[in-house]
Parts: sequence; structure tokens; C-alpha cells
Amino acid sequence: MKNKHVAVLLGGFSSERPVSLSSGKACADELEREGYQVTRVDVGRDVGSVLAELKPDVAFNALHGPFGEDGTIQGILEYLGIPYTHSGVLASALAMNKEQAKRVAKAVGVPVAESKVASRFAIQNKHPMKPPYVVKPVNEGSSFGVVIVHEGQSHPPQVIGSSEWKYGDTVMVERYIHGRELTCAVMGDVALGVCEIIPTGHSFYDYDSKYVAGGSKHECPAKVSPNIYQKIQTLALKAHQAIGCRGVSRSDFRYDDRHSENGEVVWLEVNTQPGMTPTSLVPEIAAQAGHSFGDLLSWMVEDASCLR
Repeated sequence: MKNKHVAVLLGGFSSERPVSLSSGKACADELEREGYQVTRVDVGRDVGSVLAELKPDVAFNALHGPFGEDGTIQGILEYLGIPYTHSGVLASALAMNKEQAKRVAKAVGVPVAESKVASRFAIQNKHPMKPPYVVKPVNEGSSFGVVIVHEGQSHPPQVIGSSEWKYGDTVMVERYIHGRELTCAVMGDVALGVCEIIPTGHSFYDYDSKYVAGGSKHECPAKVSPNIYQKIQTLALKAHQAIGCRGVSRSDFRYDDRHSENGEVVWLEVNTQPGMTPTSLVPEIAAQAGHSFGDLLSWMVEDASCLR
């Protein structure tokens, strides 16, 4: 029903606000082209009263990071009874906590990297595990705060314990997985294609690689053997379902094929609010599967519900 009134939630107040503004604009513009009545809502602390007055048929969640991706806005929408896109309260909160999400994925047979949760102050002077390893904020996205500790480094980077650190005091320390960066989108109960991300001029898929034009090259579909391709699709769908995701999600993997073609495939995380910017992966992967950007967004609007 293209006559629905859709409130596109964008902006917000997390560190990922610029990404959300870009995602939200792209989605709002495309939904208007698809014939929906669209209201752009730059989310502030008063979002509950704004939406209660607006009374949209559907809330399209284009927020990223804490508040928009961690179950908080989802809870507000449940309370207001406004059907919304993407995952529900529990799956959003679970996926946002990288360590808890890994425990759930591991329990259903999804391979994950060895990791531990620690206070950033406890690891600032002594390696928590043998390098190489990665330090990640437990509840951030878009590679904010990710620090790679390389082999041969004598001590952890000073930024982890500094006053400049703004990503919370609890971090996840994870074994560094060598290899290629692969990602797979899931739409409903179908795993779409697998894409390889090749950062250009960056050591890993960081913020600029993701959102700056030319920051990375996307190989869609990924040039891997059919059995690895299918394995990643299977694992992405398994993680999506185990965590309880709804709508569209995107799982990220590392594939180490240095020693053999079968190599090691490791699941890193699931993104319940994957980017929808002009350089984003999910629209590109969906297009490979025959879904135009407009078709993808329309499907998400029609799939929206409460009690997700």
C-alpha cells in the first residue's frame, strides 16, 4: 500500500549521526519516489511526543549506533504502537552487545574468534592476550574506537586508557583474524549475496573505508569458491535467526585463505541497522539479487510491525 505515511527516523545523537543523516536522506528520497507519504524526523530526546503527534503508519528506522540500534528507539515505538522496520527490542539490544551476540551465535554453531571483555584501564599497560588482537568498544558500530594491536607491539596503544577515549570503559578484546573481509545480507528469511570489501589505502574496513567515496572497493559477488560462498550465506542466516533479527541485517566475516582454499571463516558481528548510504553494502548486495533500492525499501516498509 503505497499511500502509507512513513516517518523516516534519522540523525539522532550517537557518534554515527552523520551516517544516519546520509542513510535517512537516501531512504526518504527513494520512498517518496516509490509513492509513499514521507516525513523526515531528526530524532531528539522528544521523539516520543513528536511521533505521538505525527501518528505515522510506519516508522522507517534509519538510525545507527546507541539509542537507534540498541533496542531503545524500538521500545519507544512498541510503547506507541507504531509498526517499525528492522529488528525488535531484544534482537537489537543483543546484536549491539558484540560479546553477547557472539555467545548466541557460537551456541548454534557459528564460528567466532576467541575474545574477552575487560575494562579499558585494566589492559592499558599489559597485553590481555598475545598480539595480534583487536580492541573494540562493546556497544559501538561503524568501526568507531576499533584499535588493531599488531604482532611485535610491546604494549597496548596509549589511546585505550586516555581521557580522549569516548566509547565507554568496557571493551572487547578479540583475536585478530587475518584474511579477507566478506559480508552477507539477509532479507527476511533469505540470505542474499556475499560481497568482498577491499579497503583502498586503509589497513582495515574503518569508518572512512565505509562512508567516504572511494574508501573501499566492493567485489559483488565475492570471488570465492561456491562452497565458501554458500557457507557464508548459511552462517549469516543462522546468526540472523539465532539472535532473532527481523527485516534486513548484514553479517560480517573474515576469511583466511592464506594456507588453503577452504581456509578459516569467522563470523564477526551482525548489523541490525546496516547503512543505506550511497556507498553502503546492503543496497548493492540486494541489487545483485534483483532488488532495486526502491523495491528493497518498499519491502521493508510493508514488512514493518510491532512485537518484532
